[in-house]
Amino acid sequence: MIFQASRLSLINLFAAETRSVFWKVLGLTLLVLAGLWLALRSAFMSFVFPWIASFFPAMPDWAGWLGFVFAIAAAIGLALGLALLLSPVTALIAGLFLDDVAEVVEKRDYPSDLPGTAMPLGPALASSIKFLGVVILGNIIALFLLFVPGINLIAFFLVNGYLLGREFFEFAAMRFRSPQEARSFRAKHAATVFLAGLVIAAFLAIPIVNLLTPLFAAGLMVHLHKLISREDMGLRG
Repeated sequence: MIFQASRLSLINLFAAETRSVFWKVLGLTLLVLAGLWLALRSAFMSFVFPWIASFFPAMPDWAGWLGFVFAIAAAIGLALGLALLLSPVTALIAGLFLDDVAEVVEKRDYPSDLPGTAMPLGPALASSIKFLGVVILGNIIALFLLFVPGINLIAFFLVNGYLLGREFFEFAAMRFRSPQEARSFRAKHAATVFLAGLVIAAFLAIPIVNLLTPLFAAGLMVHLHKLISREDMGLRG
């Protein structure tokens, strides 16, 4: 089921019907990441670099080389910081475009089913902010665990797999269910949703490709919700 949902979501990434949403998601993701990069770089140059430079007032010859090493380390640190922010950025953009993705998937792959209902702007915005806050908190915990040998990479996958799986699935489910029903339905199928979340976390870990995480994750969970719902209906029947 998870494999089927993942395969269908990958196909939808490049489908003609998805093209407009594809460019909106990619463009906004790049724009937000560029803004975050500039903000991180500005903060480093304003606060961290002057503090480092204060240790070398006379600037002897070897200090120039040390400054070069610090510059490389800073570049790597900024890149890592941006990578850690990709998950919260994914959460934010997903909240803006989930209904667009869901509508395309439903029309393309489930034309005979009743279409879902987009959440009103107020609740959708509140859910997006909550989603963003939860993912930021989870990744702060994962960041501290990065310094613990043996569990750092595992922590990244477990934290993001759980959080992204849970929130994306509930977003997809709330097109057809009340918020309480969506949470209960997700809890009922928690293991399947978590495994699907691990697939999203793996997608998130692939450089360049991970810029499309909001589009892939939203499509995967729309398909997964449809497949699980049909399986449940079949069992009841």
